[in-house]
Amino acid sequence: MIKMKDFSKIYTKEEIKEQLAKMNLPQDKPVLVHSSLRLVGSVEGGAEGLLDAMIEYFTAKGGLLCIPTHTWKNFDKDITLDVSDPETSLGAFSTVALLDKRGIRSENPSHSMAVFGDKKRVEEFIKDELTVDSGTHPDSCYGKIYRDGGYILLVGVAHNRNTYLHCVEEMIGMKNRLASVPNDVTVKTANGEIIKSKIRPHKTDFTPDVSLRFVKYETAFRYYGAIVDGFVGNAPTQACDARIMKEVMELIYKRGNGEDPLLTEKSIPTELYR
Repeated sequence: MIKMKDFSKIYTKEEIKEQLAKMNLPQDKPVLVHSSLRLVGSVEGGAEGLLDAMIEYFTAKGGLLCIPTHTWKNFDKDITLDVSDPETSLGAFSTVALLDKRGIRSENPSHSMAVFGDKKRVEEFIKDELTVDSGTHPDSCYGKIYRDGGYILLVGVAHNRNTYLHCVEEMIGMKNRLASVPNDVTVKTANGEIIKSKIRPHKTDFTPDVSLRFVKYETAFRYYGAIVDGFVGNAPTQACDARIMKEVMELIYKRGNGEDPLLTEKSIPTELYR
């Protein structure tokens, strides 16, 4: 069991980068970060200093740093996503990322992200977001994290915050995950253009929020070495290999003959993955 660290310590940017390196996190691939700033503790330069450290580390060899900036709470508003608006459905780190001009925000109506790195590579990475019909579609940035062999970094949070797993469920054809009727959505782009499209939100008929059950996969992920543990500041952190997680979930689904492994709150039987 990893113990919490001393919350009186103030971490420098170099110490944060050293922690990332200890988890063998790549610097040439996309890495999506879900985080709890409260658990990270004090960093030199505050949240902006933490973002600086992550940008410097993850983009050093051509990689991409991705910070989720979701706006799914705006489904009932006239504008679902205003790319220039820093208000999101998430926490403070998303706002900090959006206010930093080094990043470019994707135009996914419900599950946008701020992406940092080489401008040409970022533009290629985010270019298809208005063509998908779900927030985590396999053709979206989430699918490209898998395509490019990227990672999900869970900083002080668990797999119930691992939005990438929604994408995996779509990739492996898991049923009962998207609403049958799409929502009308409106995106205001960076140049002020108004674009209307449709998105099928995540929805199941057996629980209000299926992502709360994503934590059931963690034991199987660990069995196959998908997770490396470490810290970012004081926050216990999981560095998760996107490709291995997808392979593990697909194995569980196939061995279960297509039965939904999240249908109940019971643990996933070991025979489905060992």
